[in-house]
Amino acid sequence: MSTGKKLRNLLQKPEIIVIPGVYDCLSAKLVEKAGFEVMATSGFGIAASTLGLPDYGFLTATEMLYSVSRIAQSVHLPLIADMDTGYGNALNVMRLVKDAIQIGLAGIILEDQEFPKKCGHFAGKRVIPMEEHTAKIRSAVATRGDNDLVIIARTDARANLGLDAAITRGSAYIEAGADVLFVEAPQSKSELQTIAAAFPDVPLVANIVEGGKTPQITAMELQELGFKIVFFPLTTLLAVTQTMTLCLEKIKQEGTTASLSGLVDFQDFQELMEVPKYLQMEQEYR
Repeated sequence: MSTGKKLRNLLQKPEIIVIPGVYDCLSAKLVEKAGFEVMATSGFGIAASTLGLPDYGFLTATEMLYSVSRIAQSVHLPLIADMDTGYGNALNVMRLVKDAIQIGLAGIILEDQEFPKKCGHFAGKRVIPMEEHTAKIRSAVATRGDNDLVIIARTDARANLGLDAAITRGSAYIEAGADVLFVEAPQSKSELQTIAAAFPDVPLVANIVEGGKTPQITAMELQELGFKIVFFPLTTLLAVTQTMTLCLEKIKQEGTTASLSGLVDFQDFQELMEVPKYLQMEQEYR
């Protein structure tokens, strides 16, 4: 069964799908080990981890696809990829969809920001005309054909055009054939309720960024409101940044790791990286 089909099967179930964000192969393997059913790449996290830059549209399509393909190959779970604006017009989106299918993605997210885009919870976002993004969604759907790739249409219009405009755009993107709707950065529980009421029969995404625009309500609360997916796109990145900072401060102050707690056991890490399997293969083909 394809990863896209697996994701579509999960979308048919009544429970909300909790999806952590990943930014490299290690974070992806940890999400898989933790027992989640789906994972999603974070453009924010990939920009930070591969370029050391903020989510300001610095990543090219080639760089994003390279990172995402490596993550997809490292795990067995369905992977949804944040593909920003599609890196151009409808023709560029068509090529992107072909590449997404080729590397085995379960789904892609396409947003209606102007390029270069920004993180959905940053100030200063601007969006392209609704008709232009509708054309991008239609081109993605046509290129996908009978493949199970899930197309998630995202609108960032709430920030500068208001919630009503975001809902209007969402309706147009679903009409164009998107499978899932992602209204980015609603600013209250009331706004989340309004979105859910406007789309009672559409799978909806909530995006919870710690310190971001959207309130941190639980997955169960979101399910009760009518949402189908909740992303936690930056949680793993923020957690590892904090842990690594404290670790490095300890080494800097003491010049040793002898008293350092909270490290994964070296043998356990080898198990995570499947070292025993490769040792056995090495022996077999020596």
